[in-house]
Amino acid sequence: MGKKRKQQQRTDNSMTASLPKQEAVTLADQLGGDVLAKLKAAKQDLTAKEQAAEEERQAKLAFERKQREKNKSFEELLNEYGDKGSKF
Repeated sequence: MGKKRKQQQRTDNSMTASLPKQEAVTLADQLGGDVLAKLKAAKQDLTAKEQAAEEERQAKLAFERKQREKNKSFEELLNEYGDKGSKF
């Protein structure tokens, strides 16, 4: 099996090496300009949605942190801040 795989890899490499760089066709060239523009717009929309979701998640975490701090009992506050505060 090892020999067959090596031979297949060699033939694959020789096929890609035989095309000159001038004749190599990129995906952007194959797609029409309007399709490429749609893909770029979709990518921008997706990144904007991901960023908005991340900001929302961060805001939710901050809100939950404040709520936990607000709802701490006197004992928890004393254990956490103890002698750190001023006496007055």
